[in-house]
Amino acid sequence: MVSIVHTLPTSDAQADTLDLLAAGLLPEDRERLERALSLVGSLYRQGELESGESTLKHALGMALIAASLNLDVDTRLAALLFAAADHLGGEQPWRDRLGADFGETVTRLVDGLHRLKGLRLLTRPPDGASTDVKAQAETLRKMLLAMVEDIRVVLLRLASRTQSLRYFTDQPGRQREEVARESLEIYAPLANRLGVWQLKWELEDLSFRFIEPETYRRIARMLDEKRAEREFFVINTVDRLKRELAASGIAAEVYGRPKHIYSIWNKMRGKELAFAEVYDVRALRVLVAEVPDCYAVLGLVHHLWQPVPGEFDDYIAHPKSNHYRSLHTAVQADDGHPFEVQIRTHEMHRHSELGVAAHWRYKEAGGQSKSASRADSAYDDKIAWLRQLLSWRDEITDSADWVQQFKQAALDDTIYVVTPQGRVIDLACGATPIDFAYRVHTDLGHRCRGARVDGQQVPLNTPLANGQRVEIVSVKQGGPSRDWLNPAQGYLATSRARQKVKQWFTAQDEAETVAQGRAFVTRELQREGQTQANTDLLAHKLGFKNSDEMYLAGGRGELGMRQIQTALRGEAEVLPPEPEIHTRRSKAAESDSRILVVGVGKILTQLGRCCKPVPPDAISGFVTRGKGVSIHRVECRAFKNMSVRSPERVIGAEWGNLDEMRRQEGLYAADIVVDAYDRQGLLRDISEVLSREKINVTAVKTQSKSGAARMSFTVELNGGPQLQRMLTLVREVSGVVNAWRG
Repeated sequence: MVSIVHTLPTSDAQADTLDLLAAGLLPEDRERLERALSLVGSLYRQGELESGESTLKHALGMALIAASLNLDVDTRLAALLFAAADHLGGEQPWRDRLGADFGETVTRLVDGLHRLKGLRLLTRPPDGASTDVKAQAETLRKMLLAMVEDIRVVLLRLASRTQSLRYFTDQPGRQREEVARESLEIYAPLANRLGVWQLKWELEDLSFRFIEPETYRRIARMLDEKRAEREFFVINTVDRLKRELAASGIAAEVYGRPKHIYSIWNKMRGKELAFAEVYDVRALRVLVAEVPDCYAVLGLVHHLWQPVPGEFDDYIAHPKSNHYRSLHTAVQADDGHPFEVQIRTHEMHRHSELGVAAHWRYKEAGGQSKSASRADSAYDDKIAWLRQLLSWRDEITDSADWVQQFKQAALDDTIYVVTPQGRVIDLACGATPIDFAYRVHTDLGHRCRGARVDGQQVPLNTPLANGQRVEIVSVKQGGPSRDWLNPAQGYLATSRARQKVKQWFTAQDEAETVAQGRAFVTRELQREGQTQANTDLLAHKLGFKNSDEMYLAGGRGELGMRQIQTALRGEAEVLPPEPEIHTRRSKAAESDSRILVVGVGKILTQLGRCCKPVPPDAISGFVTRGKGVSIHRVECRAFKNMSVRSPERVIGAEWGNLDEMRRQEGLYAADIVVDAYDRQGLLRDISEVLSREKINVTAVKTQSKSGAARMSFTVELNGGPQLQRMLTLVREVSGVVNAWRG
């Protein structure tokens, strides 16, 4: 591991600075860095960042961190030139200048950093804002990755934050704590996910030091008191284990694995352990060639030292859910103190350090990765790809190829936009301001009438882009437009928003039906001279739960004038008029095997016209006066009302042999309802679908209002499967919003 330089060279030691910046590079790269140093020396002069840190020192610190990570020359140049856009002026001049002097790649990297400048504002919700901190931090990490085409921009962002924390070491105050908390919530986990361990550890330790200074000092003192002892122990133990392994003929790499302060505290807090119970404060790691060697080393370790009961984990035989594999054991040293030994193959080690394992999901989600959604799994796969690219960077010589691979790995299936309050919202690519409004709140979506993106008024069907700040212009009352559901106009890109709009119109249609039913009932009450009657009591007498259900039945024509009169006059209870029964019978209807009535032999059965049951619908029978048994779907409202009034007349029924019925090709009537945008040729297109499916239409009723059409069809078909197929095909007709069974 390459150590990170913590001190910034002075201007008098520019040659030494250049040596550090150009470490591992070619002579021509060193010359480019020298030109960049000269430019930023004059460009930044006495400039300061918002934090108060010198712009020049920040640039040098970023570049030195990039060099310590062995990043390429373009990344180191971009670090030095990170603030060039603010000092060269103009939107295009600085790009032209950097492009001419340092190349297009450096310009693109600097531009990526420049576009991320506003990200820090998003991490600070206004006072009093209700925000899920963990969820927002996760969304911000994803947003940062989504906003860049080149992952090196993210690495530079991490280097910049690390340098800022170093600066704050000697700058106490509220701003330091805010930056530290932000770093711990957003940047350290991101460094962890990308496998940049050096930065992860430093970000965590510095942030923890600023946020919890007393706890940090207490743990540091514990470590300091034992540092010499611990270092002496590690050296001796490593030497002893190496000798024993060599004597056993096992080729292995053994080294001490330091544990940083934040990690120690996190383990103490998470597992409620005392400092003495953190067994991996002193730890060794053993790398071998093959899996059998892992178990051979384990046996040798347990022979040399006494194992600690309950502290052995075999993640090779039973890998973690993120595919992490290793042997973990804790043993008792000769001095009586425990230490941890991790044993794995070189391949397992590479996978854990740079692959999809690297237990970032385990560490950050508390081991709950099994419940991750499909979208999260796809995101994790992309992170794994990015981490692989980081591990390949030394093998890629063509910078253009490298950039192209990063572009392919871009997280391009989700965009992240910002509310005026600073909350980050994730949306599907292509989402519009209306999608955004519904994502924030359903009521805001209904009342949306306009939108401003980054302060500019835009049409409501404008696709949004990463990082934009979106403000919705709404009215106090109102609802969505049916035009929003028209795919040709591009107002909605997300299924969630489309569903909300459809639900609103469905509720409006039901409200209109209830209003019609209320008018009908009110008219009958006036006719009977009982305008003060208790409508809830009347509804109960008629078999409804409440007056709204009664009004809905009245608006649908399921409640008759005679029923209301009977209930109002208090006469002997009269059943609701039984639904009209089919008099025209198909070939299947004449077959005794069609419907079986429980406990009864051959008996006349009729299909109720109110609900038009079709096999294999769940059905039940109702004994009528003189017309045999009427057969209804069990969810039929008329059947439910009759069942409440005369439960003794309900009789069980079921379909006969369905296979035989299909062979007889009997026809059944069914009602379907279609909601659509009214347009020329709509009825023709739906009729063509029915014709192709060889479905006979016996009745059609259409009505159009405000550009919306509702069509009711009565059709004849051979059963439920054909009905479902027909509904699916009708829904696919252009302009159709929904189709369902009446």
